[in-house]
Amino acid sequence: MTRDEAQQKPLTWRLYLILAALVLCVMAVIWKLANLHVLQQDFLQGQGDARTVRVEPLSANRGIIMDRNGEPLAVSTPVKSIWVNPRELSQELRDIEVLAFALELDSQQLASSIAANAEKEFLYVKRRIPPAEADRILDMKIAGVYARTEYQRYYPQGEIAAHLVGFTNVDDAGQEGMELAFDNWLQGIPGRQQVMKDRRGRIIRELDTLQPAQAGKDMALSIDFRIQNHAYKELKSEYLLRGARSASVVVMDIKTGEVLAMVNQPSYNPNNRGAITDFSALRNRAVTDLVEPGSTIKAFTVAAALESGRYTPETLVDTSPGRIRVGRDWVTDATTRDINHGVLTVEGIITKSSNVGASLLALSIGPDALRDVLARVGFGVETGTGFPGERSGVLPAHRRWSDIETATLSYGYGLSASALQIASAYSTLADGGVRKPVSLLKLDDATLASQPREQVISETVAHAVMNALETVVDKERGGGATAANVPLYTVAGKTGTAHIVGASGYEKNAYNSLFAGYAPANDPRIVVVIIMNEPGGSEHYGSQVAAPLFSRIVAGAMRIMNVPPDDMENAEIMTLSAL
Repeated sequence: MTRDEAQQKPLTWRLYLILAALVLCVMAVIWKLANLHVLQQDFLQGQGDARTVRVEPLSANRGIIMDRNGEPLAVSTPVKSIWVNPRELSQELRDIEVLAFALELDSQQLASSIAANAEKEFLYVKRRIPPAEADRILDMKIAGVYARTEYQRYYPQGEIAAHLVGFTNVDDAGQEGMELAFDNWLQGIPGRQQVMKDRRGRIIRELDTLQPAQAGKDMALSIDFRIQNHAYKELKSEYLLRGARSASVVVMDIKTGEVLAMVNQPSYNPNNRGAITDFSALRNRAVTDLVEPGSTIKAFTVAAALESGRYTPETLVDTSPGRIRVGRDWVTDATTRDINHGVLTVEGIITKSSNVGASLLALSIGPDALRDVLARVGFGVETGTGFPGERSGVLPAHRRWSDIETATLSYGYGLSASALQIASAYSTLADGGVRKPVSLLKLDDATLASQPREQVISETVAHAVMNALETVVDKERGGGATAANVPLYTVAGKTGTAHIVGASGYEKNAYNSLFAGYAPANDPRIVVVIIMNEPGGSEHYGSQVAAPLFSRIVAGAMRIMNVPPDDMENAEIMTLSAL
């Protein structure tokens, strides 16, 4: 073997060794690739997807609330909410200060909130901001800051329909009014979609919709926004003029039981609830607040007397000398001075609003007969609208009635009711004694046809009382509420003035002023009930405060509803006087 051959042999061995090592390395790489792509493919794919593919919620649009004519009262608009991933967000105070400044937040509070949730991956920073503002925040490219599309409730009619419609919270769940009562109906069903995100969590591609979002169902209320708006403006004007504590108006369709308007004062703007300082303004007082109805009850006292068979509308009742002693108490017709109406017909007791006459009727027929009529027309029970916070009022059911309890019940003391209950009772009377359910929802023809209708007062008695209620607004027949009259239309109704209960009994100089009436009197279409709580100034009687407001509301409602005038005789007189 030559020397060169001897030197070449170790080199050949080393070369084979290197080649073998390379082959082993290649085989190892091939094995690893095969292992990753074949044996561990599902596992690795899942891990990769977990880091890039996410399931994001799809917000559902809440159903629209509208009036009976399709006017929107509550709609949902798309907005964005800014959220952060505390694990990704820089903990440097400078970045947090920049974010806080852009969102008009307190930087120290934001930093504390982020530090307290440092182990979480999701934290809302500011909810429901305009999309353009959210995009401006995202354009700042702060690591760990993201946006999510949501829906925000908007109320186009503001405070005019606030008490009836209600509002939702930041999570779009109903909190008040019809928003709360029909939350399940209005709520949509959120969906889910699969998206691909980059390493900063930004969506770069939408992959698949796993479950589409289902919008909530729309809902039509019974109110006519034109009447609602008219009643609201008139009530607010009178409320401010009188300096009253609060006030309510209910307008109801007599034929269907649908509420055409329901307004209160004070009110609030549901689009700016942060400005609310008096949270009592959130109450729908027409449903939740109770009052003693005062003389508006006398219509049903007379109905009970006529039902007894002992009286007719022409039966004479001697109310002299304007007061009677009942037990140890006195019932009087006195107002600012002694009043003696003398001998009145039963109809005249309503015309003159005689407490003495009503008491004599009630004491004659007994408390059970009177209470029975009041219960039949709906006092003491909820109206069944399902409105949150609705109160049933109080209709006493004593085992033994004292004479003074019987007497005071006859002219509206000792029981309590809401404006909606009084409207329902007068609707029953004005519909010939037929009671029907009250509805805050628009009723279709099929629902109306299947609606239960109960004759709770005989038609004869109901019409006799209706005739008596017409005299209340007729000056020629001795009525004192002529301010309730409406040009070109016949109306009927009853005033009420009730002392308010204070800490030590009935307040001497604090009153509720009421008027309950309907129009046109010849063919009733609507009932209007007005309650003015504690009007200021020298005027506090229902005939002074509530009756003029009734006139203005009815006049506008008749025009809106295109109801033909039915008082053409007076219309001709007015035309001639204007010439």
